[in-house]
Amino acid sequence: MFHTSNLFHVSSVLNRQSIAQHGLDWTRMGAAPGIAGSRRPEVEGVFVCQGEEEAEFFLQIINNTGGAVDLWSVDGIDEGLLLDNGNGFVYLPSRIPAEQVRLVRSDVPRQLDS
Repeated sequence: MFHTSNLFHVSSVLNRQSIAQHGLDWTRMGAAPGIAGSRRPEVEGVFVCQGEEEAEFFLQIINNTGGAVDLWSVDGIDEGLLLDNGNGFVYLPSRIPAEQVRLVRSDVPRQLDS
């Protein structure tokens, strides 16, 4: 038995249809840059936020996709499988099926520098 936590994933709205159909899969990256602005996967896995506070950080501060983003909740993940990428952010080194993700906030606008 594993502990299911409050995990989230932030992605460009351009990825919404793919995520809804295929789930979270780094090999399908390409419609938009990653949340940190990368054009290709940084790791072989799916980055997740641990809690709403960390998700908000990515929604407002680190949105380098060039546009609006969506917030997805991720269910049924064993926290013990999460790996640290070396910068304090965690990822699951596997795909996450569509049945385990749910869109919870859509079209969150990019915060512009003041």
